[in-house]
Amino acid sequence: MTGKGDRHIPRVGVGAVVIEDGRVLLVRRGTEPGRGMWAVPGGLVELGETLQEAAQREILEETGLVIRAGNPFYTFDLIQRDGAGAVEFHYIIVDLRADYVSGEIAPGDDAMDARWVTAGELERMPVTPTTLKLLKTMGFCR
Repeated sequence: MTGKGDRHIPRVGVGAVVIEDGRVLLVRRGTEPGRGMWAVPGGLVELGETLQEAAQREILEETGLVIRAGNPFYTFDLIQRDGAGAVEFHYIIVDLRADYVSGEIAPGDDAMDARWVTAGELERMPVTPTTLKLLKTMGFCR
């Protein structure tokens, strides 16, 4: 999620939780916040997009997969401050459940990597705290 240009207002972002065959779709973030960490794919909502349209576009850009985004089910603030306490990032993230439709994984945009992950694999991966909390809330992992 890029968009540090205007630090005076929070930005709205979406994430899509896609679970297929007992695996969840995750991306390794290529930008801050969370660079190098695994997370639910997503990004910023553009002017005129619905949450579903934004999620579908972002997942296609980051993973090469076509999804059908459903309703929002999890919302949180992501606020990161620098050493002096100034806000570096402030995102309001709305996560949506989504269904896999088609495509083969091909990481792109700001994703360093993308893959399907089992609950057992999560324990050995550097996953963002918010992603881990979300997946635990859903009952995907312990």
